Amino acid sequence: MGGEMKQLTIILAFLVAAALAPLHSASAQARGDNRKPAAIPAESRPPAGMCRIWLDDVPASQQPAPTDCATAVKNKPQNGRVIFGDDYAKKDDKGDNKKKGPPPFVKSFTPPPPPPSRRP
Repeated sequence: MGGEMKQLTIILAFLVAAALAPLHSASAQARGDNRKPAAIPAESRPPAGMCRIWLDDVPASQQPAPTDCATAVKNKPQNGRVIFGDDYAKKDDKGDNKKKGPPPFVKSFTPPPPPPSRRP
């Protein structure tokens, strides 16, 4: 009987924790923890092939230096994010990202024409 009671207590504790988990994330959003991160100046972005840890609420001049991506991901603190050097697309004069055409193997998004009908 004691083993059954212990198992029932564990199951109930798990169910209560699972029921309260969505409430915890909703309260974090209500506190304003879902704010949009500040934009990173283009001159502060790491070069292609490298990464940089970007710390929230720290001026650009005091950010850590660019490093290899594995080290940046491994050492990223809670109040930071990893900026990849290859992910920055330059914008043209209009502010739009340069658009590329479809890959060479994509000819059209229309269905192929029906096969020719054969007459007996």
